[in-house]
Amino acid sequence: MTHTLIYPVHSAHNTVGHLEIDGCDVVSLARQYGTPLVIYEEKTLRDQCRRFVEAFRLRTAESEIIYASKALPIVALFQLVEEEGLSLDVASGGEYHTALAAGFPTERIFFHGNNKSPWELEYALQHGIGTVVVDSVDEMELLERLLQVRGARQRVLLRITPGIEAHTHEYIQTGQIDSKFGFGLAGGAALESIGRAMGSPSLDLWGLHAHIGSQIFELDSYRGEIRVLADLMREAKDRFGFDCRWLNAGGGLGVRYTPDDSPAPIDSYAEVVCRGVEEEMARVGLPMPRILIEPGRSVVAKAGVTAYTIGTVKQLPGIRTYVSVDGGMSDNIRPMLYGAKYEAMLANKVEQQPDTMVTVAGKHCESSDILARDVELPSPQVGDTLVIPATGAYCYAMASNYNGNLRPAVVMVEDGKARIIVERESFEDLVKRQRPLHG
Repeated sequence: MTHTLIYPVHSAHNTVGHLEIDGCDVVSLARQYGTPLVIYEEKTLRDQCRRFVEAFRLRTAESEIIYASKALPIVALFQLVEEEGLSLDVASGGEYHTALAAGFPTERIFFHGNNKSPWELEYALQHGIGTVVVDSVDEMELLERLLQVRGARQRVLLRITPGIEAHTHEYIQTGQIDSKFGFGLAGGAALESIGRAMGSPSLDLWGLHAHIGSQIFELDSYRGEIRVLADLMREAKDRFGFDCRWLNAGGGLGVRYTPDDSPAPIDSYAEVVCRGVEEEMARVGLPMPRILIEPGRSVVAKAGVTAYTIGTVKQLPGIRTYVSVDGGMSDNIRPMLYGAKYEAMLANKVEQQPDTMVTVAGKHCESSDILARDVELPSPQVGDTLVIPATGAYCYAMASNYNGNLRPAVVMVEDGKARIIVERESFEDLVKRQRPLHG
C-alpha cells in the first residue's frame, strides 16, 4: 500500500477496497465502535519492543529497555510491554497507579518528574517503587524526609541536565542548559548533587540519568550527552569515590509521521549509545555501567492510527477545501501544540487515486484545530472514514474533554480480531464528578 512506512506493519488493501490492519477492516471497526477510534496493531507494538531489546542485547551484556509510559499510559499496553521484558517509567502518581492496576512489577518501575508531590512519592514508597529519578535538591530533601519516617532506604538515579541541545522542536527539548529538568553542570550543581546523595543514609545512589529531548533524528546529540556524563562520572569518582552502576541515556528516538521524515533505525541508535558509552568509559578510565534507555514514542507511534468520520466538506474556491471530522484537538493536540505534521487517507477509498487537496479540520471552536494541512484525498464526501496514521504516541495520552467532547475508544487488533482496551467515554462520565450549585 502507499506510504506503508507510516502505517502499522500488517496494513493492506482488502478485496472491497478498504484499509485493513492485521485482518481487521478499518471501515467496519469505525461502524462497530464509533469514531473517533484509536486502533493499535498488537504485532507492531510487540515487534518494536523486541527490536529494542535485541539491538541492545547484541551490543552490551548489561542493558535495560524502559518503556516511557507518558507516550501511552494504559493498562493493556503496560501489560504488553511487561510481557516483552521491558521495564516502565512513570512521571506521575496517576501513571504509577495505572501500572499498579496493570500488575506491573514495582521493582521494575522508574519514577520520573520534575515536581513529584509528597503524596505521589509517599504513594509510590507505600506500594513499592524500584527506582526514583531525583530531579532537584528540594525533591532530594523531600524524599529523604519521607524515607526517614519509614526507616527505609531507596534506590535512586540523579537526573543530569547535560547542556546538549537536540535537533528537535524547542518545546520537546529537555537537555539544554535552560531546562526545568534535572541538575545542571553550571556552578557544579550536578557534581554537588552526587556528593549529597552519596552522603545520605536514606538514598542508595546507583547512577545517573539524562534526557535530551524527543523526536530526535540526528544521533550525534546522544554521543555528546554521553561524553558530558562520562566527564562528570570521572570527576565524581575522583572527588567522592562514586561508582556509576547504571547510566540511563534517556529516550527520544524519532519516528516517521510523513513519508519525508527520515528517522534513524533502532540498530543505529543502539550502536551510537552502546559504542559511545564503551568508548567514553575507556577514555575516562571507568568500568562499563549497565546501559538503560527509555523509548516511548518509538514503541507506540507507528502501531496506532485514528479513524474519523467526515461530517462536512467546505470548498472555498481559489483558497482551500476544508474536510471536517468528528474529532480533532481533543484527541490529538500535537499539531496545535508544536506544529506536528500528519498524513491522511480515506479508509473506504484506498483504491481510488487522490484528486483533491484538502485541509483536515477538527470540530472544536478554535481556528487552530487543524489535524493535517495540504493532503490529497480521493473525492472526499460526508460519511467517508478518514484515517490519520502514526497517532499511537502522545495523542490519546493528551486527550481532553474540550467542548464537552468524549475521549475516544481504543481497540487493539490481531489476526482479524479486535478488542476494546479503553472504553469510549459517555456523557455521564463528563459530569459524574461535578456537583450542582445548590443542594
